[in-house]
Amino acid sequence: MGLVVTRVGVIGAGLMGTAVAGRLLEAGFEVLAYDVDANKRDAIARIGAKAQATPSVVIAAAAVNVICVFDTGQVEDVIEGPNGGLDAIAQGGTAERIFVVTSTCDPDRLAALAGRVQDQGAQIVEFPISGTSRQVARGEGVGLAGGDAELVGRAAPVLEAICPRRHYLGPVGNGSRAKLAVNLVLGLNRAALAEGLVFASRLGLDPVAFLEVARGSAAYSQAMDVKGELMAKRTYDRPQSRIDQSLKDFLLMLEQARARGQELPFATVYAQMMEDCIAHGEAGWDNAAIAEAIARRTLS
Repeated sequence: MGLVVTRVGVIGAGLMGTAVAGRLLEAGFEVLAYDVDANKRDAIARIGAKAQATPSVVIAAAAVNVICVFDTGQVEDVIEGPNGGLDAIAQGGTAERIFVVTSTCDPDRLAALAGRVQDQGAQIVEFPISGTSRQVARGEGVGLAGGDAELVGRAAPVLEAICPRRHYLGPVGNGSRAKLAVNLVLGLNRAALAEGLVFASRLGLDPVAFLEVARGSAAYSQAMDVKGELMAKRTYDRPQSRIDQSLKDFLLMLEQARARGQELPFATVYAQMMEDCIAHGEAGWDNAAIAEAIARRTLS
């Protein structure tokens, strides 16, 4: 049975955190928010969230807190670090807190974290989201839930508000594993589109016009709708998903594959392309900018 929740905390006010906060506000929740960046706190306050000075203030006041930070280390810090969840629970004498983790994490570390903190009143629901921040804001994201089934059910009103479409994958760790596999397929679709557009341009075709041809062809993929125009027009400065985020995810994929004796040849090349983008100062650009890395690969 779902928890009766009227107030939700959001930790991390970047692209995804802001989209999540918007979904929760639209569903009628009061949203308390925190980010280490004061400018992001100000920005999320402008959409109706109540920005707070520390994460512990948010966590102490909200029974359910959605974590939307960059990586596994930051998730661990939000829960176990100074002014984090365990401090808020212990010092404030507050009841159990549910942490909904939307960040794409190392599945093994996240499972270990969930086991470490559950006896201290911190319960983790894994909920990485498939979709760009813009898709999530429109209610088009797909949530990949992991954790104790009863706990996931209790958090259902919050999960439903964030992602009307979602799947339950089993214990903590499986959501991240599914997200990494989905992102592998998605990233390679994006790379194929980028290479095709660069190739069409080199052949003398207008990339914008060619994109419409590709959309109507057997080569169609959703990447064309989400990223195609950005690639064709080379406009990457208003990111939906950033280059550095994509690289972080692909490095996680490669690490998980190595641990299982699996080679991922296409993912390896994709990661190299992302590293090239970062070396050229494009870390904060939309990940459609992989097209720029491909365009730079010319025969000498």
